[in-house]
Amino acid sequence: MTLQLDTLAYTNQLRRLPPEHKLIFALTTLIISLCAHPLVQILIVIWMSIWTVIYAKIPVGVYWRLLMFTIVFCLTSLPALMVNGVAIANLQTAQLDSWYGLNFGHFYIYISRSGIIQAWEIVTRSLASTSCLYFLMLTVPFTEILQTLRQLRFPALLTDLLLLMYRFIFILLKTANELLTAQNSRGGYRNWHTSMKSLALLIGQLLQRTLQQYSQFSLGLQARGFSGELRFWHPRRYRSSPRYIIEAICGCVLLIGLEICQNAGIFTRI
Repeated sequence: MTLQLDTLAYTNQLRRLPPEHKLIFALTTLIISLCAHPLVQILIVIWMSIWTVIYAKIPVGVYWRLLMFTIVFCLTSLPALMVNGVAIANLQTAQLDSWYGLNFGHFYIYISRSGIIQAWEIVTRSLASTSCLYFLMLTVPFTEILQTLRQLRFPALLTDLLLLMYRFIFILLKTANELLTAQNSRGGYRNWHTSMKSLALLIGQLLQRTLQQYSQFSLGLQARGFSGELRFWHPRRYRSSPRYIIEAICGCVLLIGLEICQNAGIFTRI
């Protein structure tokens, strides 16, 4: 999945737009999504999905699987917000907040109305925020993000650490794939007992070999004259699109306007 996402970042239809434009756009919508009400957040999810799937031509299946990761992660935390319980003696304190409940011994377990509202707000905010980040991740290569951050005067140490972490992901995936292929060729996953043993060996060898390859990567940097700051070159073959700029500005202004109207009570809060 990581390699496929990296490939899409280099081959999408918005590839030639300036990365700083896409970075500013993604951060602006992210800020709006963090401060907005659920109605505006749902509109952000739809709008960013249009940018990602229709404008950038990212496959729908890939984008849907990414959103499903967020949805499943949120669903695992919802029961802790929605389900509550009180002692039978204190049942009166939960009557107004209870949507549905059952008695279990000396306790009353119920679904909280305020918990449902809180869970709904968390889900919409999570989807809106991740849709903004997915747009940035799927349309801008990571090296261009780092280059843009350096142009914005971010510390070189921070960008270097981000680049090394990014490189470390590929080293980890490559090592894991090689070990898994070697184990499969020897029948290492033919039954449950063998699979558990092979998995333990895979985890142990993965750390050792990854550290070895990362050490070789560091030696390669020193052999090429590494002076304490990683430098990378990329040709600026970008073309600004007035249509996309106008659409992005108008869309953000409209979202902010809807949020102001929401705060003023013009629309029904959801």
